[in-house]
Amino acid sequence: MARLIRGISKNARFFITDTTDVVKEAQKIHNYDDVSLEIFSKFCTLAILMGATLKGEDKLTVRTDTEGYIENIVVSTDSSGSIKGYLANTNQENANELGHGMMRIIKDMGLKEPYIGITNIDYTKLANDICSYFYDSEQIPTVISFASDITNEGKVLCAGAFMVQLLPNAEEDFIDKLERKIQAIRPMNELMKGGMSLEQIANLLYDDMETEDDSLVEDYEILEEKEVKYSCDCNSDRFYKGIITLGKEELTNIFKEEPEIQAECQFCGKKYKFKEEDFTDILKN
Repeated sequence: MARLIRGISKNARFFITDTTDVVKEAQKIHNYDDVSLEIFSKFCTLAILMGATLKGEDKLTVRTDTEGYIENIVVSTDSSGSIKGYLANTNQENANELGHGMMRIIKDMGLKEPYIGITNIDYTKLANDICSYFYDSEQIPTVISFASDITNEGKVLCAGAFMVQLLPNAEEDFIDKLERKIQAIRPMNELMKGGMSLEQIANLLYDDMETEDDSLVEDYEILEEKEVKYSCDCNSDRFYKGIITLGKEELTNIFKEEPEIQAECQFCGKKYKFKEEDFTDILKN
């Protein structure tokens, strides 16, 4: 089961997630090549980490526009832990350049306008770029480590991450100690493939983490545990409303050439079919 835990200590808050089953479900739908799937898995994981800070009906979307083999990635999540997404890597001429460009973090919190954070992104330096985004845009020092182990045949061995963020008024040397600790432990890939639970990884991060007086271990508390899942909320009505925006003239021309309109959801691959009689009120007016 894909899950996430969220916790806090005196100096930091942390998020740790196992998204292996989420990425496996996404791969069943999209069937990406191994290179694309590895990058896509990290963005699914990133969105889940960021989504853990949402409340109520808040939603979050991560969108990239890049040059290279991978041109665009879109992943969306909500406060319940549901996630959906897709990737476009149609530029085969740039197969040697994975992708770099712009990333947008879009938070819909029910206000008149969503919050949009923008940062540069390079898929080969994703963790560093995310940490820079948090520091530059939200003034939050952050350490993040991704796990994404994909075979050449597109089999998902593991996916996940941990993210630790400094709290306001935290001890100045805590993040340095944390970074040294992370360098000393095994990579997240190995921790997950070695069978460590999310709780054990949290304990590993804080084990022997000395506080300012160098005498006490930093205590932490797990505040939340929840399941995360790949889930698409598309429906026929949503696509119908999109199609009618084409207008009477365009719809009339389409049905002169085709017996039906077929729409496919980019997130889950589900297909919706509409016939001319479905638009009778529009076409007759």
